[in-house]
Amino acid sequence: MARVHEPERVLTPGAGAAAPFVARLVAEPRRVLLVLLVAGLAASITLSQTMLVVLALWLLREQYRGRLQLVVPLAVPIMAFIGWTLLSALLSAAPGDSLRASDSLIWLATVWIMLHALDGTRRVRWFAAALFIALAVVAALSIVQVATCGGDRLTAKAAGLPRVLGSFFGKCHRAHGFYSIYMTLGGVLAMVLVLTLPRLAYFRHRIAAAAAWLVGALGFALTLVRGAWVGFGVAVAVLACTLRRQTATFVGVLLVAAATLAIPGVLARALSFVDATDPTARERVAMLSAGAALLREHPVVGIGPGQVKRLYPEYAPSYAVRRHTSHLHNTPLQIAVERGLVGLALWLWIFAAFFTRLVRIWKRLPVDAGQDRALVAGCAAAIVAFLVGGLFEYNFGDTEVLLVALSLMALPLAIERAGDTP
Repeated sequence: MARVHEPERVLTPGAGAAAPFVARLVAEPRRVLLVLLVAGLAASITLSQTMLVVLALWLLREQYRGRLQLVVPLAVPIMAFIGWTLLSALLSAAPGDSLRASDSLIWLATVWIMLHALDGTRRVRWFAAALFIALAVVAALSIVQVATCGGDRLTAKAAGLPRVLGSFFGKCHRAHGFYSIYMTLGGVLAMVLVLTLPRLAYFRHRIAAAAAWLVGALGFALTLVRGAWVGFGVAVAVLACTLRRQTATFVGVLLVAAATLAIPGVLARALSFVDATDPTARERVAMLSAGAALLREHPVVGIGPGQVKRLYPEYAPSYAVRRHTSHLHNTPLQIAVERGLVGLALWLWIFAAFFTRLVRIWKRLPVDAGQDRALVAGCAAAIVAFLVGGLFEYNFGDTEVLLVALSLMALPLAIERAGDTP
């Protein structure tokens, strides 16, 4: 598994490289699909889901023609979780509704689709870099989104603008990019920023990459999503403990975090962490209380996917302002309430199996494989950010965030597969 250290080629090709770049895209359809997938992950759930389906069909065709051998790591915990979810749905008070609410399970196959689509470490590195660049562009536009915000644009759609522009410029008090809500952008940026942080030293144009990362960090701050901030902070701490030679990088992150606190809205949001009267914190406590009550009554198979919205009004405590909600702003609690403690154990098994395998991949990488080690460490930190952020938001049920998380989980597995390929 010896690897040659190569500089990253991640920034936009110059004029002389444009023609070969386009020619390569046309010559290999998979390249086109991956480019469109990156664009979808950054801006359009419809595009990303469509590209995943097309990639899956293309890979099945390649397998049928004998050009590809399919492998399915983590299949046992993932399939066990899917099976238990369907059982919980069938045993719920509204099986049809619960089964419809379980349709997102199909996207767990993203791990396997991306594993086979990203053949070779060069393509894995390219995908990680392309996703970073796409999100940096979205973050830059999100900064404009907030900086130009006016009173007539605080509604869901800005009046007087075409539908697409209205959706982008509407609800502009918090950065949300092309997603419908700021929580999604916050969750995605948290993962991609920590994924890229240890890799900045390997970009060919390091100054440009660092500038793009800072733009992404500012856009991330302007989402004002506290749970994603916490997830990001824990993930950076994990990186600092893993990659001790990059001390200067992590000191820089602390300086950037301190600088963003100079932004009044960001500082006010940060101070709300310790504000006992914060209304959103009060609502989260109410949801935790209702979720605990539901779990006590349905500890084994839960109430079924999608049933929180039906039962929450009955279990919400008297001090809850919101009497209706479809989720409890806490992923483990939501999983346990909908699928019971068994479902929660199976969900945890998926990530326990992933991190166990990731540690094995890390140990097998040569010490001089700096780019791959940085990428594996970044992926681990990104999933930590996802899981910690899920303690404050049901991000497992946010398809845009979930697709990015699953795609990043595939990257270390693709590196492992490339190393095992003769």
